This record gives sequence, structure tokens and C-alpha cells, in this order.
Amino acid sequence: MASLSFSQKKALALLILRRRRRRRRRRGRLAAGKKPMWVPPIVKARRNLGEFGLVRELQLDQDRFELYFRLSREQFESLLQRVGPSITKKTTNLKQPISPTQRLAICLRFLASGDSYTAIASSYRLGISTISGIASDVCREIWNHLKEEFLPAPKAADWREIAQGFRERWDFPNCLGALDGKHVVIQAPANSGSLFYNDKGTRSVVLMAVVDASYRFRMVDVGAFGRSGDEGIFAASAFGQALGRGTLDLPEDAPLPGAAHMGPMPHTFVADEAFPLRKNLLLPYRGRNLLSSERIFNFRLSRARRVVENAFGLLSARWRIYHRVIGVKPENVDLIVKATVALHNFQRWNSAGQADFTPEAEACPTRALREVPTVSSDHACKDATGVRDKFATYFLSAAGDASWQKQLV
Repeated sequence: MASLSFSQKKALALLILRRRRRRRRRRGRLAAGKKPMWVPPIVKARRNLGEFGLVRELQLDQDRFELYFRLSREQFESLLQRVGPSITKKTTNLKQPISPTQRLAICLRFLASGDSYTAIASSYRLGISTISGIASDVCREIWNHLKEEFLPAPKAADWREIAQGFRERWDFPNCLGALDGKHVVIQAPANSGSLFYNDKGTRSVVLMAVVDASYRFRMVDVGAFGRSGDEGIFAASAFGQALGRGTLDLPEDAPLPGAAHMGPMPHTFVADEAFPLRKNLLLPYRGRNLLSSERIFNFRLSRARRVVENAFGLLSARWRIYHRVIGVKPENVDLIVKATVALHNFQRWNSAGQADFTPEAEACPTRALREVPTVSSDHACKDATGVRDKFATYFLSAAGDASWQKQLV
């Protein structure tokens, strides 16, 4: 302390004295059995009057429980067993922690209802910052504990299973998934400028996803700025880069069913015209004066591609957080999106055979027949256009023809 001035020594001594006084006061309160900090009266009554009491009553009514949480009681308990140890807080002399069951209930209610932190805090009789911390922590643990089991990186065998599903349910062979992006509307972050401003006039982050034939998410990229286009987000994503490098462990080329004479064909993903045409990424033909084979190809591709739009619809319908402008930090928005994606797969993984949309009833979707506007150039290589032309030829052949397609198109 020899190098300090007199005023600095005095300030340091006062700081040390204040800290010692605070420690003595804290010890005195604990010795007297008093609470170490002031708690608002509304929070004190949460055990008797908070909404968590309703949650315990809902255990007796399966339908109301599922309507409240968007999970069945069995799914809730299964999820609690997975994430419970990670969200359990230690009991200290200062406070009794919120139980893992209540923490999970608060997070799921926030996702299922779309209510704000303020509304959830009032109903559960907790502080707003407490609700915010619980929601972000539990979302993070849901993603961490579910992603390996319910959103694993597909291997060659998994890709072949996905291709079989598209062939059987959506009449599109050698298809490995439908690709698209969803804008998740958020409140404009401070000093963000136009980074999140999208062409729909809102602020958003983007969920880019590959979906299989049973509406399950297989690969996702979360957090791109809303101002970015689908092509740019795809190019920067781990999926897009892996597809470009050929490191996705895709199955080897295989002939289309009943068309061995056409030779081996690559396994591909399907997407709309916002993405780049590649050998493993098929897009619709552009223009207005299309040939019959091209129109039929566009119809068949759109019929397979709409699976990803349906998956986004199922996600939004179940988790109503997507029905409002999400007013939290962008990094917390990413956690929310990842958690709901993981929960979506968690619910659908063992019920993949139960289709939410019947292919026969939806054989002629309106969007499948829309004409794609002509653009200057899609910069597609000859290999990619050649693959698309072969698929178009196949869908007109006896082996690939669907009995209903000519009548509808």
C-alpha cells in the first residue's frame, strides 16, 4: 500500500469496512432465523396460491394436462427424467430452490402459451428475472439432452431409410429430405440496425431445416439474420458446407425404381427456387411456358417439398411461442427454437407412422401448381440440370408415372 495515495488508502479502508459490516449483518440474520433478504409478499404466497398448484391438479386430467403443456403426462415425466438432474439447484442457507418439476413446468408453459415473462411471473408468483433465467436454462438443457437421441446426424443407413419414406409416402424416389427456412419473428434488438429486418417487414432469425417424410427434423441451422436470403444462409450453414464438400455420408447413387436402364441416379434433397440448383439439391423448373414433363416434375417435387412447410406448421401449432413477437435476446431466441425443435422430434419419433396429413387427401396442393417466375440465371451446372431432366423423364415413364398426376397437372 506504500504506492497508494492517502485518499486511495482511505477509500480502500472504507470498502473493506463495509464488506465486514455486511458479513456481520448476514451472520446475525441467519443466527436469528430470519430471512437473509426481502421477499415480496406475492412471491411468499406462491406455494399456496401460485399456478404450480394447478399443475398438480392437472395430473388427474390427461386431456387438460396435454392441452396445458402440449405434452402428455408420460412425455412430461420422461422429459423430466432426462433433464431433471441438470436443472436441479442446490439448497442453501439463503433460500429454498425451485424444484426441477416446477422449473420444467414454467419453461414448457412459456413455450406452449406464448405468454410473456411478465405474465408467467405473475401466474407462478415469481420474479420476472427468475422466469427469464429458468426459461433459458431449461431450454438449453432440453436441447443438450435431446439432440443426440432425437436429432442425431444421419448416417448412410439413416439416409436410405429417409429415402424409402419419401418413395412410399410422397412418390419421390432417391429423396433424402425437404429443405426450407422459417422466419421466427422477434422484437428488434437494441442497436441492431437492419441486420434482422426481412423482406416481410418484420425482424426475425431464421430456422433452416431438413425434414424427413414423417415431418421430423433431421438437420437444423438456427440463428441466421432475417435480412439474409435462403441461399446465403444455406451456403453458410454446416449442412450446406458439408453437402458441398461431400461429407454428409450420403448413400451411393442408385437406379430409380423400375428404371435401371437410366443408370445410377444421385440421392437428392428438394427445395424451392430460393436455393441453388445442385446435383444433390433439386429445384423446380423456372418459367411460364413449361413442357408437360417439366410441369409434372414441378408438381411431384412440390408435393415432396411441402413436407418441410407442414413440419413448420406443426411446430407453430403446438408451441404458440411462434404466434407472437418474441421479445427476448437473440441468443435466447436461438435456445427457444432449438428446444421446440428437439421437443417436436421427441414427440414424433415413436409415432412416425401416424401422418398428420393424408397424402391421398392432399394429392393436389394449391402451391404445387403455381408458376415460378423467370429469373436471369440460376448458374446451375450441366450435371445438376441433367439430373433434374432425368427425373422429369422418369416421372413421365411407365415406371415413374403416378396414376393421378396427368389429370391433376
